[in-house]
Amino acid sequence: MWPPPRGAPGRSRARRMAGRGRGWGWALLSPAALLVVAELVWAPDPYGEECRSKMYPPSGPTFKGNIPTYVINLDLPPSKRWDNLMHDKKTELKTVVQNIKDIANTFFPSGKIVDIVDKKIAHLTATLPYPFSEELQGIANSSGIPLGEIVIFNIFYEIFTVCTSIVAEDKTGKLYHARNLDFGLFLGWDVKNNSWTVTQELKPIVVNLDFQRNNKTVFRSTNFAGYIGMVSGVKPDLFTLTMNERFSLDGGYIGIFEWFLGRRDGMWMGFLTRTVLENATSYQDAKDKLANTRLLAPAYFILGGKNSGEGCVITRSRTATLDIWDLDIKKGTWYVIETNYDRWKPPLVLDNRRTPAMKCLNQTMQENISSPAIYDVLSTKPVLNKLTVCTTLMEVDNGHTETYLRECPDPCSPW
Repeated sequence: MWPPPRGAPGRSRARRMAGRGRGWGWALLSPAALLVVAELVWAPDPYGEECRSKMYPPSGPTFKGNIPTYVINLDLPPSKRWDNLMHDKKTELKTVVQNIKDIANTFFPSGKIVDIVDKKIAHLTATLPYPFSEELQGIANSSGIPLGEIVIFNIFYEIFTVCTSIVAEDKTGKLYHARNLDFGLFLGWDVKNNSWTVTQELKPIVVNLDFQRNNKTVFRSTNFAGYIGMVSGVKPDLFTLTMNERFSLDGGYIGIFEWFLGRRDGMWMGFLTRTVLENATSYQDAKDKLANTRLLAPAYFILGGKNSGEGCVITRSRTATLDIWDLDIKKGTWYVIETNYDRWKPPLVLDNRRTPAMKCLNQTMQENISSPAIYDVLSTKPVLNKLTVCTTLMEVDNGHTETYLRECPDPCSPW
């Protein structure tokens, strides 16, 4: 996960970490989590390991279980589409939302923040484009959770996620797309179980979704119950898509604050990916929409197609595309990978998942790449870490997708 640059003293590492923390998340660290960070700054990396192999099919201590599949019927009124899912998952969703409220009340004991969420933010839902406002209201109605709290749950992915996404092409031109979904950064550390509280509570609400119209699949995704944006998805025989948060001073919290104040020309990144999966008609159409739509939060969009060379990482600010990194087989670029840092910059010294993932991909070699091989890469610490909720494997042919809940046994990096 580390080590520091040769000759760099530990004190410099601490300064870099303090200066480059992930947005305002550092302010939410509990004393126990601060102790963990302090230990990591001054100690050698205890988490690196050799590249894993033969981890697929999933089993053993890193495998937490399979997830259920639900059909989302796009022919139903938006307010009714999520009723079946909420019937099954509302109790678990309430647990996650209550934990987020408890964290907010820890830092704002007056309860005013939660009161604002319940009474003020709900009114802003009407400003969202169709069908998102109606779907959020329907989830609130069927779950019994206040609308404002459902909105905040949907906003959290714009700020509190850390992920690893890979698109790779084998020697025959077949494309593979996979990701580790890491979520819960700084949202409560469970000292007893040595894990992030929200990360563990999210696992029971991970679901596969099959979005259908006229009884035919439009696209498939892996999602959290109650979240109506898309974090991972496949449009059968056209493209695959994941999104990762991009840490930036001009971060998602600024866009969300502007939305609170009335600015409406930016799109939530999860809503954009949902719209693209539902409406884009080709890899190039999806690429254009992801590159040119104004966003509330900076993001990385990782896109795979169906033809050789169709794979890229789109690096976005809130207003512009900063870089598009394409597969280029002739030049030896047979995979692209994104964690949460611009590819032309070194990752944060305390969060280098990129280097071990690239090492394992290079060690695998293009002639051996496959979904099981990429699962091995995503099972190697610290690519697999305490924030990892699940691993998703996608192939564009017939919209194949499979997702597995994950666990990172100790010793394991907190992120």
